[in-house]
Amino acid sequence: MHLPYIPTDAPFSGDQRAWLSGFLAGLHSRAAMMPAATAPAEVAFKPLDILYGTQTGNAEGVANDAAALARTRGFAPRVAELDAVDMARLAQMDQVVIVISTYGEGEMPDNAHQFWDALSAEGAPRLERLSYGILALGDTGYEHFCQAGKLIDMRLEQLGARRMGTRVDCDVDFEDAAANWLSTTVPTGGAATPAAPAPAPQKSGYTRKNPYPARLIENRLLSGAHSAKEIRHFAFALPDSGLEYEAGDALGVMPINAAPLVQGWLNRLAVQDDAALVDRLTHRLEIRTPSRELVAEVEKRAGNAELSHIIANGDKEALDAFLWGRDALDLLNLIPGQLDSAEVLTWLKPLQHRAYSISSSPNAYPGEVHLTVAAVRWMRAGRAHGGVCSTYLAGLADQAPIFMSPNKNFRVPADNSLPMIMVGPGTGIAPFRAFLQERQARGATGANWLFFGDQHRASDFIYEDEIGRMSESGLLTRLDLAFSRDQAQKVYVQTRMEENGKALFAMLQEGGHFYVCGDATRMARDVDASLHRVIETHGALSPEAATEYVSRLKREKRYVRDVY
Repeated sequence: MHLPYIPTDAPFSGDQRAWLSGFLAGLHSRAAMMPAATAPAEVAFKPLDILYGTQTGNAEGVANDAAALARTRGFAPRVAELDAVDMARLAQMDQVVIVISTYGEGEMPDNAHQFWDALSAEGAPRLERLSYGILALGDTGYEHFCQAGKLIDMRLEQLGARRMGTRVDCDVDFEDAAANWLSTTVPTGGAATPAAPAPAPQKSGYTRKNPYPARLIENRLLSGAHSAKEIRHFAFALPDSGLEYEAGDALGVMPINAAPLVQGWLNRLAVQDDAALVDRLTHRLEIRTPSRELVAEVEKRAGNAELSHIIANGDKEALDAFLWGRDALDLLNLIPGQLDSAEVLTWLKPLQHRAYSISSSPNAYPGEVHLTVAAVRWMRAGRAHGGVCSTYLAGLADQAPIFMSPNKNFRVPADNSLPMIMVGPGTGIAPFRAFLQERQARGATGANWLFFGDQHRASDFIYEDEIGRMSESGLLTRLDLAFSRDQAQKVYVQTRMEENGKALFAMLQEGGHFYVCGDATRMARDVDASLHRVIETHGALSPEAATEYVSRLKREKRYVRDVY
C-alpha cells in the first residue's frame, strides 16, 4: 500500500496540511494492520484485443459476441474499431481477433480505411509478437467477396504475425459460421478463474432469422404526380414487440417475391402445381438479382456471343452494362430449350432481407418506426420488372416481417451544442428526418444544416411541408436545395456545398459533424471530392493537408456515412 499524500497545490494552510497529514497517516496505519485475508484475492485477466471494421453494424455485433465468449475463457476483452488502433498500439498487442466486413467493390468499411492505409504502408512495423485470427463478412454476389478480410490477413502475415486460426469468409447468412469460428478460434487459457459473463442486454428476440410481423399503419406516396420516381413513406407499429432503435439505425425487411415473377419462373421451368417449389420461389430464393454462379452457368449454355466474350475477357464494366436492366429470369431465357429445374435452383442464392435507413426518431414517434423508400420499377422486353423489397413494400396493405439493425457509428452529436451538416439527396434524406426529430426532442442548440436535392422541385421535394415547418421553427438552421433538372445546367448537392464552402468550412472549424446518406457509387464519391476541395480552398491547405484534415474528421467520428 502507498502512503496517502496531499497534493502540493491543495488549498490548505500549513496547520491544516499538518493535521490532515497526521489523520491520513493514522488511517493508513490502521488499514496496513488489518489481516490480509480481509482483502479479496485479485484475479489477473489476460487482455484479448477484438477489433472490428463495419459498415452496417454486423461485424461490430460479432465482435461483441467474441468479447462475451472471451470473458468466459478467462480473458479481459478490449473491443475497438480498427481505425482507433494505430501501428504503435498494434505492435504492442499479443493476441488479436479481427472481424471485418467488405464494403462495395472490395473496399474497406469506413471505420477501417485509416487502419488499412497504415498497415499497408511501406513503413509498417514488424509484428512477430502478434497472434491473430480474422473473420471476414461479405456477399458472394460481389466479385471481391470478403476482400477486406483477405487483404488484412495477407498483410499481417507479411509483417510476421502468426495466425491463431484459419480465416473464415462468411456469406450473407453469417451467424452460424461466425459462431463456429469464434468457438474454435477465440483462445482459451486466460485467467484460472474465468470472469462471470457480463449481463446480456435485454433483447426483443426478433432478429433476421426471426423477424417481427409489424403492422403497417401508413403507406403514403410522397412523390408528385409528374415525378419519374415513386417514393413512399411507410410507418409500422411496434406495440409490445420489445423492439428498440435510435435515430441513425436501419430497419431490416424480409420481402417475398412478386407473384408474376414467380409465375414467370414456373413457366420457364415448365413446372406447375408444385406447391413446394412455389413456396421456395416465393419465400426462399433470390429469383430477381442474378447470382455470380447463375451468370456463369447461363454463359456456358446460352451460346450468347456477347456474354461469352465479356466473360472470357473478364470485363467487369462490360458485364455490368450487359446485366443492366436484366433480372435472373431474363438471363435464364437466354438458354435455349428445356431446363433441369433441380439444377437451376442450385444456381440461386437464398432470398435476403433489405436494410433501409430509418426515417423517424423513437422520441418523436414512440411505438412506431418509419421508412422512406423508392419503389424501383422498369419495363424490359415487354415484361414488368421491379425491385424485390421496394415493390413488395409499395403494395403492402397489412404487415411485414422486420427487425432492427443498429448502426452505432451513425448518430447525432452527443454534444447538443455542436453543429450538424447533413447531405442527403432523394431518399438519402431518411436518416436526417430522424436526426432533426431527435435534435428537437433533445432540445439541442447546435445548428442544423441540410443539403437536399433531386430532379424537380415541383414533384420530387419529399417532406416539403415538414422541412418547411422545421425551417420556420428554427430547428433547421439552414437549407440548401439542388434540383438538377429545373435549369439548363444541372446542379447537385455537391454543387451547393462548394458554392457555400466558406460557411461549411467555418462550421467544421466550430466542431461540426458532417453526414452523408445515399448512393455510394456516384453521389457519395462526388460529395467526398467536394468536401476535400472545400477544405483545401477555404482552409488554405495543400491537398495533402486537406486529406489529413478529412482523416481527422473521420477519426473523431465527425465525418460518417450511411451509403448504399
